Amino acid sequence: MMKILTVLGARPQFIKAAAFSRAVHRSSTIEEIIVHTGQHYDQNMSDVFFEEMDIPKPKYMLQTGGKSHGAMTGQQLEKIEEILLIEKPDMVLVYGDTNSTLAGAMAAVKLHIPIAHIESGLRSFNRRMPEEINRILTDQISDYLFVPSLGAKENLLREGICEDKIFVVGDIMYDVALYYKEKMVKPVWFDALNLGEFVLCTIHRAENTDDIEKLTSIFKGLELSQKHIILPLHPRTVGKIKQYGLIIPSNITVVDPTGYLEMVWLEVHSELIVTDSGGVQKEAYFHNKLCITLREETEWVELVSNGYNVLVGSNTDLINSALINELPNKISIKDIYGNGNTSENIVRVLEMKL
Repeated sequence: MMKILTVLGARPQFIKAAAFSRAVHRSSTIEEIIVHTGQHYDQNMSDVFFEEMDIPKPKYMLQTGGKSHGAMTGQQLEKIEEILLIEKPDMVLVYGDTNSTLAGAMAAVKLHIPIAHIESGLRSFNRRMPEEINRILTDQISDYLFVPSLGAKENLLREGICEDKIFVVGDIMYDVALYYKEKMVKPVWFDALNLGEFVLCTIHRAENTDDIEKLTSIFKGLELSQKHIILPLHPRTVGKIKQYGLIIPSNITVVDPTGYLEMVWLEVHSELIVTDSGGVQKEAYFHNKLCITLREETEWVELVSNGYNVLVGSNTDLINSALINELPNKISIKDIYGNGNTSENIVRVLEMKL
């Protein structure tokens, strides 16, 4: 029996990890223990959240959020090390690019415990992003690098990672998209809007929400398109908008942040998607929606090169043009990130190492 200790720090990581945990549950040779670092405090992560989303509850709950990058990562490293000494796992598994990802990997490598990194090999090539540093460092010390695409594998090979450590297994988010599409829920407020076609927009990155010039440009581009736009917006960002004295255009309906199952419904039923979220970019593709990305770069370069995702930053003209001008009528390539069985592929690799 292999004991795997999984380190998670944010709600999106739990949703991804649920797919792997379901595959582990079907295995007779792997046991999983989950640690939640508490990096992102999320009041929506109640008992109901775990039950509705079919996610195993963590065995360990740490409180390491609300600190600077250094303080947070250091405290996580210290606490995760204590747990590793108690549990003595055969492997530590981490996801993505948060501080929790790096802390879990560093704690493991210093205790000579093998590391598995899911969503390995992604690069924005912007080292001003903390996430980019976390990805690079985690990949360098990992033993099993599970990549979502051939492009991610190429990134690792260029950085000198041994090919024997790299496994192209597909994107675990595809597993997630297929699973939760069957459980999606229409928001209770939707019908009252009396909308026909609508565009779904999300804006959450601080580089956009905390910059009045960028936010003004984004809203102007959205307004010029004259499309009906639904914008789930965090109360903090709404507060920023009021602070800036910005007026939300009349074609934009601002709603409170939605639960994940409601978000899936909105993605599936939207005309197209505008976002600055890495996860939503991929969900757009998985649900056959074209995506306009409010960033200067993306980790999901395959979507851009195939024409399913266009990068517009906060440029008013580019946003408007992308919304109203030529985009492909449909998504024709469906296997860029695998076939939706990534979790089983990962479990199969790990079982072969027993």
